[in-house]
Amino acid sequence: DCTFSGDRVALVAVKMVGEYVCTLSEELLQRAKEEINEVPERRADDIEHIRDWLKHQPHITARLDDWTILRFLRGCKFSLQRTKEKLDMFYTCKTLCPEWYKNRDPQDKKIRAILELGLVLPLPRVNEHQRTIVLCRPGHRDPASTSINDMARTVFTIFDVLLDEDETAWVTGLEVLLDTAELNFQHAAQMTPSVVKKATTIMQEGYPMRPKGLHYINTPAAFDTVFNIFKSFMKEKMRKRVHIHGTDMESLYRHVPKSVLPVEYGGTNGTIEEITKYWIERLDARRDWLLEDEKYVVDESKRPGKAKTSAELFGLEGSFRKLNVD
Repeated sequence: DCTFSGDRVALVAVKMVGEYVCTLSEELLQRAKEEINEVPERRADDIEHIRDWLKHQPHITARLDDWTILRFLRGCKFSLQRTKEKLDMFYTCKTLCPEWYKNRDPQDKKIRAILELGLVLPLPRVNEHQRTIVLCRPGHRDPASTSINDMARTVFTIFDVLLDEDETAWVTGLEVLLDTAELNFQHAAQMTPSVVKKATTIMQEGYPMRPKGLHYINTPAAFDTVFNIFKSFMKEKMRKRVHIHGTDMESLYRHVPKSVLPVEYGGTNGTIEEITKYWIERLDARRDWLLEDEKYVVDESKRPGKAKTSAELFGLEGSFRKLNVD
């Protein structure tokens, strides 16, 4: 059997206490000081400052627990201003994209079918210093029977549970491994510029993540065409972290060691089937949390100043004007 550490399950128990209880090693705490400006003695005050700010935002209904606020502080390197902006954007994105954030019941038939395919799999961590690696196999679904919205809904369901449970990832960062082997024209047709713009906006602007790398393997002949659309919406910093390995697995192993990868990718870290089963169990265990999560949104009618719209947030006009200039 694939062995997963009990860390994530233990973290859920820790969170039940209400106040933040640190689960990081001394070494990771030191890394947090150096890389994301975390000062343990000031942590509680920073959390309280953000919580007080959230309580005074008439348009935001947010989670106010230490754990959630600290995740955003860490993702913003403890800049209070950036944390406020990121929190506002996170709840705004959720609200203006209901097709991806409503009805996120892991026992919903459409979500369940996609979960069972193992399309998005955060891999078990082999040591505490390792970045979280998320394996994505988008071509492994049938585009004729599954919609891109159901796919995205499932992806963000997994990401939200992962990021809520994986404290180490808040410090070490995250890398995505995209296996594009089975992608075909029908998949590409569903990845319209508007879908790509929405996904990249939400990931880059809304989530307090520390993306450290994007690895593409088994790239088909038509890959460049689709990738160029993605690249046009990426921030410059992220573009520099893209690695296209093609079918050269040795090239991948130089960045992501075999010890981290599933057996099917030449690794020793469990099988796709085992990891898929693990994540279905994790999402089932967090079902109540996911259903409750729908109430944390913004009310644009109460926003001080001008209300935000999905056209403003996810619209394409500005992006393509920029594209043409380039």
